[in-house]
Parts: sequence; C-alpha cells; structure tokens
Amino acid sequence: MDGTSVPVTPDAVNAALTSKSLLWLDVKQPGPDDVGWLRDTFKLHPLAVDDLTEFGQRPKIEVFPNLIYMVSYGLAGPTNDLTEVHTFFSDTYMVTVRHDGCHALEQLSDQIIQPGNQLPNGSRPTRLILLHNLMDSLIDSFFPSLADFDDKIDALQEQIFVKPTNDQLSELFNMQRWLVSLRKLITPQRDVLASLVSGMVILPGMSAESDPYLRDLYDHLIRMSDQIDAYRDLLSNAMSVYLSMVSNNLNIVMKQLAIIATVFLPLSFLTGFFGQNFAWLVGKLGSLNVFLILGVGTELVAVVALYMLFRRRGWLGAA
Repeated sequence: MDGTSVPVTPDAVNAALTSKSLLWLDVKQPGPDDVGWLRDTFKLHPLAVDDLTEFGQRPKIEVFPNLIYMVSYGLAGPTNDLTEVHTFFSDTYMVTVRHDGCHALEQLSDQIIQPGNQLPNGSRPTRLILLHNLMDSLIDSFFPSLADFDDKIDALQEQIFVKPTNDQLSELFNMQRWLVSLRKLITPQRDVLASLVSGMVILPGMSAESDPYLRDLYDHLIRMSDQIDAYRDLLSNAMSVYLSMVSNNLNIVMKQLAIIATVFLPLSFLTGFFGQNFAWLVGKLGSLNVFLILGVGTELVAVVALYMLFRRRGWLGAA
C-alpha cells in the first residue's frame, strides 16, 4: 500500500490483485450486483456472502480457507449512531463493507491518502498495520461519546435533585436503552479480540511483533466494558434517586394536605355544632360576648393548640 487512491472499478481492483500490492477496498451500501461482484472477484465463501447481505449481526470473527471475516462496530459520528463494518482480510487485500457513514473509516482513509501520512513502516506486515489502525479507529470512536455520556449522567442527577420531571425520566430510559445496546456489542467485540490475543485465530502474517498491538486493542475494550458497567450502575442510582425524590415530594404534599385537613377538622366540628337549628341555641346564645367567646374564641384556641402540637412534633420546622 503506497497511499494511492483510485476510483473503484473492476479493472482497477483486478490490476491491484494481479500486482500483489496491498489493496483496501471500502464498499458502502452494496447492492445485489455489488455483492455478486465481490463474491466472484475475491472468491468469498458462500457463508461469508450470506453474512454480507444480512446486516445487524453481533461482532464475530470467522476463519475461511482464503481469508478472515470479521464484524465490528463503531460510531458513525457525533450523532452516536452505531455503524456496522464487515471486514474481509487476507494476504493481499482488505475489504470493508458498510451501510452507513463511519467517521473513523473516513478519517483513516483521508490520513492514508495524504502525502507523508502513510502507515508507519516496521517489522509487521503493512496489512496488519492497516488492520490494527482500522480496528483502533473503530474502538476509539466510542470513547468521546462515553465521556459525554458520563457528563450527561452527572448533569441529569443534579437536575433530579433540584426538581424531578417526566422529561428526566424519559431521558433516563433513553440513556439506559442506548447503554444496553452498546453493551450487547462491546462484549462480543471484546471476545473477538480475546480470540486473537489468545492465538485461537491467527491472522495472515501475524507474528510476535503483532501481539502488543492486539493486547492494546483488547485493553481498550476491557476498559470500555468496565465503563459501561459503571455507567449502568450510575443510571440505576439515578433512577433510584428520581423515584426517591418523587416519593419524597409526594410525602411533602400529603403532609401539607394532612395538616390543612387536621386544622379544619375541629373548625368544621365547632361550626357544625353551633350551627344546629335548635330553639335553645338560637334563643340562649345570641349575645355578642357569647359569639366572640364560643363562636370565634374556641376556633382560635383550636388553631393555636394544633399549631403548638405540630411544632412540638416537628411537622412545621424545628421544635
């Protein structure tokens, strides 16, 4: 690979394969004709062709007689949309197939074709360097979003402590859904790297010099998996905080209503008692003093007595 970029045509691809130079072919949104051409040109296994036409798979790695087939995931860009990348890797070529945009792949491609920014030379084969950079770009595309996710959890928890709302509950569920979908992909992708690190799957041209780079990728996925587990616990705590705040606010409202109802209970009894239409009450209790003492005074005494009781029990503040 010399960093040369040419339009994708059957003649250009055949010429690159004939010259034995390393070819990276990036195919986006392949149709039935494109899949057939890839099958015939690169002699793909029928099972690999079936996988190629069925996106939405879990990350995996499979070994075929003439190539290694991998399914990996990354983030398409700032929107946090997941993008699925199918990779066919052999001695002379690497083919990546995707349906959506992928910022990591596009950035790597731009880096390679720029003069002076080709892949570094070393004892490792160039195809392994290219594959490592490809997988590293896909894996590292998750870290900025996970950092923003951490900040969103902190901000959401602060908002919940101030005033819990239904919008915050909806945001919690959306964040949990995204985190669960991410965890379903990171865990099997970590297993793929584990199979490479352990030597269960041998890449073409793989040597001892490649092991540290594979372990580095595996370490990134381990760290990411730990982050996801930590964020899942934080979201569970945030949900518990939300429910506790809602319950606490409900208790405060019920306490206020209970105090109001308790205050009006003796007042309603007194007004009901003296409001009876008995002739003796109407005839005997008719002076202003009686009205002030019995009618108004007893109600004031009841309110003051309840106020002192509430204060002593700490319902209205410090005793």
